[in-house]
Amino acid sequence: MRELYVTKDGKRLRCGYTTGSCAAAAAKAAAWMLFSGRRTEGVTLMTPKGEALTLAVEDIEMGEGFVSCAVRKDSGDDPDVTNGMRIYARTERFVSFQQEVRIDGGAGIGRVTKAGLDQPPGAAAINSVPREMIRRAVLEVMEEAGYTGGISVILSAPDGERIAARTFNPRLGIVGGISILGTTGIVEPMSDAAVVDTIRAEIHVRRAAGGNCLLLTPGNYGEDFLVHSMGIGRDTAVKCSNFIGDSLDCAADSGFSGVLLVGHIGKLVKLAAGMLNTHSRYGDCRAEIFAAHAALHGADADTVRRLMESVMTDDMLDIVCGAGLLTPVIRSIGWKIVSHAETRLAGRAALGVVVFSNRMGLLFETPNARPLAEKIRGESAGWNDTNG
Repeated sequence: MRELYVTKDGKRLRCGYTTGSCAAAAAKAAAWMLFSGRRTEGVTLMTPKGEALTLAVEDIEMGEGFVSCAVRKDSGDDPDVTNGMRIYARTERFVSFQQEVRIDGGAGIGRVTKAGLDQPPGAAAINSVPREMIRRAVLEVMEEAGYTGGISVILSAPDGERIAARTFNPRLGIVGGISILGTTGIVEPMSDAAVVDTIRAEIHVRRAAGGNCLLLTPGNYGEDFLVHSMGIGRDTAVKCSNFIGDSLDCAADSGFSGVLLVGHIGKLVKLAAGMLNTHSRYGDCRAEIFAAHAALHGADADTVRRLMESVMTDDMLDIVCGAGLLTPVIRSIGWKIVSHAETRLAGRAALGVVVFSNRMGLLFETPNARPLAEKIRGESAGWNDTNG
């Protein structure tokens, strides 16, 4: 294939191709060998992105009435746990009065057990775009062969169940293996869109399970605080990483009536400046925010200077605490966080916010935070009872 690259943070990174592309290429190669009776060591596939891939075909087995082969996943420079896996496709004819391609998953391909995902409960975790890629690729071969009947395509992924344990699949209710994914056919290293898609999928699952209030937290600190200070189970929250704005959009678009955002001051303070993506590549305004709010509440020049020279939010908290300004500064920052997050929600859902630090504990919470937490606790108990 033609080498594709993207530039992230000044680094030139090589693109790869998705499990969906692997599945479609393997299915096309297996179908071609089924009709031709000849082996092929490579196959060309057009991706939804418009890039043509020429991929090597491995582990070919040609038996009585079937062909099985594999295409190896290459994630490029993306740190994907499925990199190097073989995605297999087994093709067989079946009697049909029309051209038809039936697609299912075998060993190592996950099964959907909860509503709200791309595929319904009971279906193999092969998303819509890869399914269409497989269907089109196999139909292309059928047309060339003049075949008007049916072809079944069974995908499999040896070691898929073990690898899936390192993905989000267990949280999403996908059991028994990996998912066959991809919307463009191409893996872009460090893709923000891929992370947001995963967050969106988990939010959809929570909504489909009957949740009306969603708990969001950026990461592990938030989960620890929920367990030890709020009595909420670790798996109740959806981890939104740096993508707070996108996660608020997903929550509102999914129909949640309330959202409770719980996070460490070091992350959420950036929201007070309107940064709804808190990754450091987009900026670091923590010291400026603390300094500005301290100045608003009467901090002297030396306090402001020390804040501006600080690197860690724990140090900033110590400085405003030493100046006797902790309560007004944190309250001021907290309500600015709320203001920017509510602007993003645009009235589509009620918002509660809890801000903490590991050293000082709870710093700020909106009046509706505890009621929202109680609703979430009750809903999560029912969700766990229903879904195991």
